[in-house]
Amino acid sequence: MNEAWWLLIGAGLMEIVGVIGIKRVAENNNWTNNLILIGGFIISFQLLLGALETIPLSTAYAVWTGIGTVGAAVVGMTFFKESKSLLRIVCIAGVIGCVIGLKLIG
Repeated sequence: MNEAWWLLIGAGLMEIVGVIGIKRVAENNNWTNNLILIGGFIISFQLLLGALETIPLSTAYAVWTGIGTVGAAVVGMTFFKESKSLLRIVCIAGVIGCVIGLKLIG
């Protein structure tokens, strides 16, 4: 895996940090939570920009949002008492499968 893919994975992980910040701001709007939200998304976008120098936009955007979507769902189930239904887990697995498919054909 080349550097651009590592940047893209990092961008997706930082998107998850930004989403955690959104949830935290919704629960308690303070400077720390706003810093997590804004910092997570700024770093995420910067890493995504780096990845876009090599990876096609359609693939990069789909992978980036896929990582963020799956990460947000897992964080929600793990830390925020969201539903852990079988159907939800199957859908998350579907997103993961699609992201892997895009990597393999991209």
